[in-house]
Amino acid sequence: MTTRLLVNPAAGGGRAHRLEPWVTARLRSAFGDVDVVRTTSFQHAEQALAELAACDGEGDRVVVMGGDGMVHLGLNHLAGTRIRLGIVPSGTGNDFASSVGLPSRVDEAIKRIVADQVTPIDLAEVTGNVYGGHCWVGCVVSTGYDAIVNRRTNHMTTKFGPLSYGWVALSALADFSPKHYRISVDGQYRELDAMLIAIGNGGHFGGGMRVCPTASVVDGLLDITIIHAVSRRTLLGYLPLLYAGKLSRMDFVETLRAQRVDVDGDDMFAMADGEEIGDVPLTVVARPGAVNLVGLA
Repeated sequence: MTTRLLVNPAAGGGRAHRLEPWVTARLRSAFGDVDVVRTTSFQHAEQALAELAACDGEGDRVVVMGGDGMVHLGLNHLAGTRIRLGIVPSGTGNDFASSVGLPSRVDEAIKRIVADQVTPIDLAEVTGNVYGGHCWVGCVVSTGYDAIVNRRTNHMTTKFGPLSYGWVALSALADFSPKHYRISVDGQYRELDAMLIAIGNGGHFGGGMRVCPTASVVDGLLDITIIHAVSRRTLLGYLPLLYAGKLSRMDFVETLRAQRVDVDGDDMFAMADGEEIGDVPLTVVARPGAVNLVGLA
């Protein structure tokens, strides 16, 4: 059995770099030898994870330390393997950790990882017109208004932590118009205009916005939130409810559950777990027990 700690030193404005020696010491105390990889780029992290996934040793574990980007890479390379995935949330948003109920405090996260309790959890598998033709998603597949906000946030030159998404969400409304969707939910086809359609394996995105507040990663289903076409003023007034997970109570919001969702539409692209994954059309399918996560209570 091997243990590898994969660290993005820049995560959380350097927080991961500062905490890495302490985390390494705790892991070595529990598991013996720990191979530490400090990633220097997205490509470096991908290469390290691909090498581990190719070995696929029974009982091997990978601990990723960083934000949602690192978690997204871990999920995509370790899905379908026997390798155990541990997460030390140390980014600015940590939406995946919040969605599945992992501790936000690093010391508590390490206690869970050391306990080494494994839970197979669901992932959303996305295929179609996405980069590489395929990807795994832990939290939310976004299209429409939410995807635009996410992309603009990623390209900000100056960021304000989790508040960045909220600030961009306000500014992006100025020139946004509802999108025309063509969707199929478990084979039921419909066309509609909507501000967004979010498809959740987990419930959080955008640094704490609970767009699919009842989503579970162990129920074998996707949660779908449709915000129907409303005025910009109306959406602006209710945006704070996203953080509280209460927006679904509004009469212009529709919630569904399904195993498969096909999404197409006019002039839209897709984001997932904070990363741009490609354009529509795409298909999202719930895949039960896709990855072995360590640390759920």
